[in-house]
Amino acid sequence: MGVAIAAETDELIAQFLDRLWLKQGVSKHTSSAYQTDLRNFERFLSSHQRGSLLSVHATELEDYLLWRRQQGLSPRSTNRALSAIKKFYQYACSERLCAFDPSSRLQRPKQPQSIPHSLSEAEVDALLQAPQVDDPIQLRDRAMLEVLYASGLRVTELVQLTASQVSMQQGLVRVIGKGNKERLVPLGEEALDWLQRYIREARPQLLRQPCDWLFITRRGGPLTRQAFWHRIKYYAGQADIRSHLSPHTLRHAFATHLLNHGADLRVLQMLLGHSDLSTTQIYTHVARERLQQLHAAHHPRA
Repeated sequence: MGVAIAAETDELIAQFLDRLWLKQGVSKHTSSAYQTDLRNFERFLSSHQRGSLLSVHATELEDYLLWRRQQGLSPRSTNRALSAIKKFYQYACSERLCAFDPSSRLQRPKQPQSIPHSLSEAEVDALLQAPQVDDPIQLRDRAMLEVLYASGLRVTELVQLTASQVSMQQGLVRVIGKGNKERLVPLGEEALDWLQRYIREARPQLLRQPCDWLFITRRGGPLTRQAFWHRIKYYAGQADIRSHLSPHTLRHAFATHLLNHGADLRVLQMLLGHSDLSTTQIYTHVARERLQQLHAAHHPRA
């Protein structure tokens, strides 16, 4: 691809992402992923001499999906790439940059439904107690872990919390989720107690200058998602937790444990901020498996 064509493509993708952010409020992570997906598609077109983004037909898109399958790329990543491509051509057609949408009839690859890994209640308790709370950083981490397990927030939502989003009096946190959608989530007494202790004892020691970020580093700024994920892994090691961990481990545990204790699926959907109930229903498989294990362990005729 020539330098001039590459620059035009980059500008076109940037304009599309700007429009997407204005209309749908996508996160930086999603925007970056879409940018990568579109550039990968453009590289495929260039290396296979299939034209440019604005000159393809459905055949080229079908060949690209086939090529991804031959490369062993997962259906999940291909679905995301196809989502980026479809949104791009919807934008291109609306701006009359192309005469038709070549992606309109493409079907998303079917992907197996992955069951999220969770922790037992005993493992969660061990993880929460791992931080040594006489240290301000570890007291901050204890408060973060407690809030995470009490609310089921995404890690990104947690690290981006500001003090003004939390109502101590009402025991609620106002969360800004995907697509800039807001939801109110209760925290519970235990999480509120640790949060108040962190704000009273640890946060003033970490604060370098006035800021509204709730959870801050030694430099007085907000944590990154990756930094807090490393903290979770560290405490899992301290607690000798050998179960599979992911950045959303406590979110999965929150959802599973609520269902195990009788929570309604619709309520759980609202708490997690899922736009589609089918996304929430995956946790019923985890909860059902756990109930079967409990039945097998404790019923006299199991």
